Amino acid sequence: MSDPETCAVTGPGDDSGEARFIAAMRALATGTGARALSDDAAVLDTHGPLVVTHDMMVEGVHWLPSQDAADVAWKLVASNLSDLAAKGARPVALILGYMLGDAAWDAAFAAGLRAVLAAHPAPLLGGDTVAGPSPAATRTLGLTAIGAPVRNPPPARADAQVGDRVWVTGVLGAALAGFEALQRGVDDPALTAAFRRPEPQLATGAALAPVVHAMMDVSDGLLIDARRMAEASRTTIAIDSSAVPVHPALADRRDEAMRWGDDYQLLFTMADGIAPPVGACCIGAVLPAGREPLLIDRGPPDGSIPLGYAHGRDTASKD
Repeated sequence: MSDPETCAVTGPGDDSGEARFIAAMRALATGTGARALSDDAAVLDTHGPLVVTHDMMVEGVHWLPSQDAADVAWKLVASNLSDLAAKGARPVALILGYMLGDAAWDAAFAAGLRAVLAAHPAPLLGGDTVAGPSPAATRTLGLTAIGAPVRNPPPARADAQVGDRVWVTGVLGAALAGFEALQRGVDDPALTAAFRRPEPQLATGAALAPVVHAMMDVSDGLLIDARRMAEASRTTIAIDSSAVPVHPALADRRDEAMRWGDDYQLLFTMADGIAPPVGACCIGAVLPAGREPLLIDRGPPDGSIPLGYAHGRDTASKD
């Protein structure tokens, strides 16, 4: 949005879809660093380390084509803020990559962006807009989030230590329950909110960062993310499935709830005997590296079922 090549058509008499959308973004990008979205780039003043993350979302993969564009905007921001939360970082900048839709879709997206920025304040500093080759083109969106960590260095996946206890915040399976409700056409905001408008655990991550060893968010599924943490830490993580908090709608599908993902809770390790400063459940332990980086109920997980979501594999819509 701050690229002169894409903004050159936004003069006073321009009523294109891009001009209207950039005007809506200009109303949200009020920080001085954004320069009113009229410059080649934003300016960020910092005197310490920064955490930088970038997530993309694709129509039909990360959201259902029938979903409200306002929900899509919320989820795009929330998924990026969740990565900052996993590093105990405070948001200091967002940069949006946006593929234009029709006027109604663009307006709804802007409204959703306004809502999520009001709920989770983060300065929007600009970005870029593009148009697809046709109105029917699959929409792809991207967002870069930049944060200032409360601890230097921030916690990493690779920081789990042998003897640590493994913890997770919230409940798992809530996003899957919401996704399936939307597929059935169930209009229950309380049930579908976890999938439509996930809540990034920013305050929780900031509270945990000073005391945890390893930490990451649960976006692709508890099991695959726990395995990633174990591999990065060169340890084995053993999980007690009965201790994993699962959404009531998935009570009889515990294994699926641990694999589906999109929950944006925090998975972390702490030294044994220390209680976390936030609500969380202890679900396992960090062991010396063994033959398997992940154990479920003392044995390796069923290898015939994917541990979680991975792009490039034929799966149902989800993140």
